Amino acid sequence: MSADGPAPDDAALPGPVPDVLARAYDPERFRADGHRVIDGLADHLAACVPTAATAPDDRPVIPYRPPGDALARWPADYGEHPGADDALAAVLAATAADSIRLHHPRYLGHQVPPPLPAAALADAAAALLNNGMAVYEMGGAATPQELAVIAWMARTLGLPATAGGLLTSGGSLGNLTALLAARQVVAGHDVWRGGAHAGPPLAALVGATAHYSVARAVRALGWGDGGAVEVACDDAYRMRADDLPRAHAAAVAAGRRPIAVVASAGSTATGAYDPLPAIADFCARAGLWLHVDGAHGAAAALSPRHRHLVAGIERADSVVWDAHKLLAMPALCTAVLYKDEAHAYAAFAQEASYLFAPEREWWNLGLRTMECTKRMMGTILDASLRTCGVGFFRAYVERVFALGRALAARLAAAPDFELATAPDANIVVFRYRPTPALTGLALDELQAALRRRCLEAGRWYFLTARPGGRHGASLWLRTALMNPLAGAAELDGLLAAIREAGAGAAT
Repeated sequence: MSADGPAPDDAALPGPVPDVLARAYDPERFRADGHRVIDGLADHLAACVPTAATAPDDRPVIPYRPPGDALARWPADYGEHPGADDALAAVLAATAADSIRLHHPRYLGHQVPPPLPAAALADAAAALLNNGMAVYEMGGAATPQELAVIAWMARTLGLPATAGGLLTSGGSLGNLTALLAARQVVAGHDVWRGGAHAGPPLAALVGATAHYSVARAVRALGWGDGGAVEVACDDAYRMRADDLPRAHAAAVAAGRRPIAVVASAGSTATGAYDPLPAIADFCARAGLWLHVDGAHGAAAALSPRHRHLVAGIERADSVVWDAHKLLAMPALCTAVLYKDEAHAYAAFAQEASYLFAPEREWWNLGLRTMECTKRMMGTILDASLRTCGVGFFRAYVERVFALGRALAARLAAAPDFELATAPDANIVVFRYRPTPALTGLALDELQAALRRRCLEAGRWYFLTARPGGRHGASLWLRTALMNPLAGAAELDGLLAAIREAGAGAAT
């Protein structure tokens, strides 16, 4: 009894753990569920992955349904009581049946890889362990694992010994984080404390084919429509370094203070690599921060054959590199790398004394990221590197780049296809043009119809794009060769499928 009298009834200790809770956390149930789920996922994988003895089955790459029909298949009618012993496996089997099949070699769509199976298992372990990453004691293994993969990625790019960084949730957040650091380091005033109006309006010089997340980041920073000053691209969709002085002068004339150049190493639209040495030279002369969006293409540094594409990246002040693209990791896992690790703290230079001691502590990663609670991303990549070796990742990059070149060669040799540009990497942009007389809107409409017919049939998955540049706003087809198990049958089959869809579109 307390000095104030007896404790109220609702303060009494609870009784035994309810069975519904005990059963949910039962290790043996988890073991049984795990066997069923892994068996089901292995069957899903086996149906997609070609081997020496088998080909992928004939189920669709994408089981496309109109959005309303798909929503009706998943009503929000959750029961009060647990389902049958195999309920989890059944739900996940239905999920797989209704999901796009990234491991199928006819998937040629977005820059999303077929995740490395070992990484998927590591992801499951990370989900169960669920260690938050803001402070070291909530990531006793995950923190050193993240720092290890960051050190490996920085070393792979040739960044100096002073380099460091962090992992964050996707390239969009990575670009924003890097530009936040650039603002604090280069703006000339403390934006965190003084606000956006404590100095002149800022701007970044951005390539015409930059990812839309850069424009979003600029606006999130409060720089408005004029905060991203466009730099022209050449006929191969690469930034023209010789246009940087004009763009810089235009920003200054508009009353802006340019603080950064955002270059691409493997652009989303065409996979193009900007000329980083020339851009770095301009940044050095103008006193600008060089940020390289290498979300897709920084992995070229792994290959002696393709490393020339990222020559000069070691001079960047910051680089974004998505492991969930050409490192075949499950989404999301993005590295934000800085030439000077101290700049990693500049992005979020504010007080959080309830979490951190006043001094900078490298072991508390939340000082450097937008996230407070963060998934164990580094654990997944670290486990994959230790399991499969760096050679796997090198072979992956070289294989998908080779597939891009092989598809481009087929397209260039086909009189009824047209390449937008020779690909730098594994992204290929082209269109079907059965007759030279087909031009303008009619040609655009044919590309849209081809994609729609193939999407609805479900056997092939690819995209459309408007790459801009010398081709203006015309519509093209776009493939990202992300599956290293694809081969000649898929490349030839794609052209045949588009021709067949074209014949259907004309009837």
